Amino acid sequence: MIKIQETIENNFLIEITPNSSLEGRARIIFLGSLSFVCLFIGVFFFFMGAVLILPFAGLEVAVVLICFYLSFRWSQQRELIFLTNERIKLERGRLIKEFSWEEFRSFTVLNIDLDERENKHFSFRSKGKAVSFASFLNEDDKLELQQELKQIIGKLNALGPGS
Repeated sequence: MIKIQETIENNFLIEITPNSSLEGRARIIFLGSLSFVCLFIGVFFFFMGAVLILPFAGLEVAVVLICFYLSFRWSQQRELIFLTNERIKLERGRLIKEFSWEEFRSFTVLNIDLDERENKHFSFRSKGKAVSFASFLNEDDKLELQQELKQIIGKLNALGPGS
């Protein structure tokens, strides 16, 4: 998901996050109901005499909860791109900033590379170093990001230096 806002005139903030179908309270409701149904069936069969069903139902719930935890943790990724007439800043992290890169915009080039399967890969290049971003987006979102970045960079280039 891509959110773009113009914080101050000609200063842009682009927030990039993975698409997520479950957020907030919906996650808890879904996992709680799934766990309740599975454990209810396990307890029912336990009282009917099939005692081995309950431990495996508990194991199944534990595995599902671990898998969903890992998926939810992955979906917490966030990248922030700050674009001004003078600078480009990229920050990456989950709940806290884990990586930060900043460079003068005049020294930086936006690269959009295609791999053998026609997937786009975004990176900023400056002084021989490439910093990639938006790797978790789907192709539709990457196309939208490409169009938005071209529009923003075109607007900033039209201002001229020092504006």
